[in-house]
Amino acid sequence: MPLRLNPTFRAALAASDRPLAGMWVCSGSPVAAEIAAGSGLDWLLLDMEHSATSLETVLVLLQVTAAYPVTPVVRVPWNDPVVIKQVLDLGAQNLIVPMVSSADEARAAVAATRYPPAGIRGVGSALARSARWNRVDGYLTGATEHVSLTVQIETTAGVAAAAEIAAVEGVDAVFVGPSDLSASMGLLGRQSHPDVVAAVHAVFAACRDAGTPVGVNAFDPAVAEAYLDAGADFVAVGADVALLARASEALAQRFAAPGSGERASY
Repeated sequence: MPLRLNPTFRAALAASDRPLAGMWVCSGSPVAAEIAAGSGLDWLLLDMEHSATSLETVLVLLQVTAAYPVTPVVRVPWNDPVVIKQVLDLGAQNLIVPMVSSADEARAAVAATRYPPAGIRGVGSALARSARWNRVDGYLTGATEHVSLTVQIETTAGVAAAAEIAAVEGVDAVFVGPSDLSASMGLLGRQSHPDVVAAVHAVFAACRDAGTPVGVNAFDPAVAEAYLDAGADFVAVGADVALLARASEALAQRFAAPGSGERASY
């Protein structure tokens, strides 16, 4: 029986009447991914860039999240056609490619996601989960419909080239990373500095002019709300490891800090 693949992140953005909220899964934990997938959030960023998540782990994360109404988006570690090919063959339909700072780099990312003659993706659909081992009718000829590409702007060069990047055919969305952007601007660790925020807004404006959805990473709720008010189409508002870190610290502060064992007696 022919199988159907899930809608892409591109389709989810187009169909939504509000910005999409998501979070990172950096732990590589299938349990954490499944908990997040069932939370009611719209999308999950399964991260390979700043984590120990391997190809095998990505496969498991895609499998466990498939049971839930959430859109998984895999961030590959680099704009590498080999890794992109492997992640697509694992069945990832939605990719984020980090550190895209020029239109040429964006075009290279697009080419890595597409079969010839439109691109350079190697053909292995009969062997791969991407086409469910040739159970998806017409996968090869319609593969572009099943893949969504988001490129990440996180350098001053990327901000300067945002209009050209957003206009590249095959770039479905742009995701701004204020952490690396702040470092690129000489403001390491100061993601909320007015100059960094202004640069993010400049990317927003360039993407709006190009008609390309744009999102941003913002773990601070107030910052996230401000970016939503500024027109963000999607926002990453937390991460599994950060949530666990802050919650465990709060428990320690309440129950393990000096004096926490003293209780009033009546």
